[in-house]
Amino acid sequence: MTNDLTRLTADALATKLAAGDISSVEATQAHLDRIAAVEGAVHAFLHVASDSALAEAADIDRRRAAGEQLHPLAGVPIAIKDVIVTKGMPTTSGSKILEGWVPPYDATVMTKLRAAGLVSLGKTNMDEFAMGSSTEHSAYGPTHNPWDLERIPGGSGGGSAAAVAAFEAPFALGSDTGGSIRQPAHVTGTVGLKPTYGGVSRYGAIALASSLDQIGPVSRTVLDSALLHDVIGGHDPRDSTSLTDVWPSFAEAVRNADVAGLRIGVIKELQGDGFQPGVMERFREALALLEGAGAIITEVELPSVEHAIAAYYLIMPAEASSNLAKFDSVRFGLRVNPKGGGTVEDVMSATREQGFGAETKRRIILGTYALSAGYYDAYYGSAQKVRTLVQRDFAAAFANADVLVSPTAPTTAFKLGEKTGDPLSMYLNDIATIPANLAGIPGISVPAGLAAEDGLPVGIQFLAPAREDARLYGVAAALEALLEEKWGHTLLSQAPDLSSSEMNATDEGAV
Repeated sequence: MTNDLTRLTADALATKLAAGDISSVEATQAHLDRIAAVEGAVHAFLHVASDSALAEAADIDRRRAAGEQLHPLAGVPIAIKDVIVTKGMPTTSGSKILEGWVPPYDATVMTKLRAAGLVSLGKTNMDEFAMGSSTEHSAYGPTHNPWDLERIPGGSGGGSAAAVAAFEAPFALGSDTGGSIRQPAHVTGTVGLKPTYGGVSRYGAIALASSLDQIGPVSRTVLDSALLHDVIGGHDPRDSTSLTDVWPSFAEAVRNADVAGLRIGVIKELQGDGFQPGVMERFREALALLEGAGAIITEVELPSVEHAIAAYYLIMPAEASSNLAKFDSVRFGLRVNPKGGGTVEDVMSATREQGFGAETKRRIILGTYALSAGYYDAYYGSAQKVRTLVQRDFAAAFANADVLVSPTAPTTAFKLGEKTGDPLSMYLNDIATIPANLAGIPGISVPAGLAAEDGLPVGIQFLAPAREDARLYGVAAALEALLEEKWGHTLLSQAPDLSSSEMNATDEGAV
């Protein structure tokens, strides 16, 4: 029974909980048992909150037994990316500089999850301060892809995606600054959505780049993502960038999915050279299915997209350099005292030297340089102009299409250690996801099958105009249904079983 419960979707678990077929304690314990069984191989979690999770679950069961009217998702377990501040649980953002820090408050999304009665299983691994595409830049060791334990789970939110793909949690929260929800979804066979910028509160999310960051759902089905999005979305007065819109039910958009007459624009610049043949094969098959269901497939051009990565890797480090200045050894977090003492500046320097990893230092230095006197206009200012061009290109494209589509990333999951020595190669992995963050529009990655060359998952990405997240859920749900009808199964049902022999072999030769 334990094994069966971890295979259920969040929606299916919620249905069983509401009917009294299972208890929240049973569902939570099943997932904790699964975590204990496979974490030696996957390393998706930085902190597993066993005691508090079971206590939360028991409270939900008590309230349900007493006849209290609960949220439909009450009692369902969830994993939380460690960039999201959690009262009573460590929050490190994958960095040694915050090792052991237990926040005195909750992020807004956590407040909403607790109010809805979801049970927090713990905090998931990530690239330090969300800087990376592979979760290899975590100060606490890499996460492994459940499909192939020698490969990356994507980044920066590889822990959340891997936890969902390995059936350690039915769904999870992630954050997406340049693809950190969608790219891990692509390589792990999961669903990942970046909401419209401002659609979900960022209050309590440790900032990387404030004009780009966005919290969103990670799940195994489009419906589960929509259900979670319905919980966490909405206006928050504590976030100055939060939209005041009244959002529709995203779950209803999934249940009413229909692509007949929908204009789908294929992004010309995000295919062809540099894209793995197996990725493109699954992409073309998905388009054919959508066209067969009545969608109108056209081609659109986004000429500024070729400059998006260059602009992003000036804007994001510049904002990171400003945001990470608060880690000064004085107020909270790590403090390293130099031998023989020293000034506050000496302590600050020693702390940052030991507390920040190499990739974080690289981006802070780059961002500080881009913002420095004499270079601001040439670098940061020029990058913001490119950002404007990207936004204009999207506006023009959406005049001729309801949604846009591309592969989520150029390749399937690469091997651990394969690109850590070549930062540019790593950065290029986000070529298809970064433009949505620059434009502030929503994007979703949906599993499209397995690449023929290596049998690894491939994702297809849909993009919609700002505030049209519901439109994304509709087309994503339609494709999900078409693919599962064609396959006769869900993609993750084909994932390798994480046997004890595989786990032992991985532990002995861990990267």
